[in-house]
Amino acid sequence: MKFEHFALNVPDTRAQAAWYVAHLGFTVARRREDAPFTHFLADETGRTVVELYSNPKAAMPDYATQHPLVFHIAVVAADAKAERARLEQAGATLFLEEPQPDGSMLIMLRDPWGVALQLCQRTKPFPMP
Repeated sequence: MKFEHFALNVPDTRAQAAWYVAHLGFTVARRREDAPFTHFLADETGRTVVELYSNPKAAMPDYATQHPLVFHIAVVAADAKAERARLEQAGATLFLEEPQPDGSMLIMLRDPWGVALQLCQRTKPFPMP
């Protein structure tokens, strides 16, 4: 099995997808122009990482009230502090900046819709395909 995607029910799919494209460098791999406005977003490797949709058939989670340890989207950041500043200028908010004992830096933000977004600057990155 290979990981294909994970999905989030969000209140404004089109705006949130546009923010991820503009500020995280994701690309739209596939989208639906009618309700529920599904957008599959891929990272720079072309792998699909997240599906966003606004579907009233299910409850809309209140991401902003959930602790980021419940759920977060994690992205690689070569310079996490610089990316933090850039993303805060774009509407993200800081939750926690957490230097790690091995020299890695983990910074937890919330996107403008409250979804937890972690910037990972690791001294030993995960292998990428």
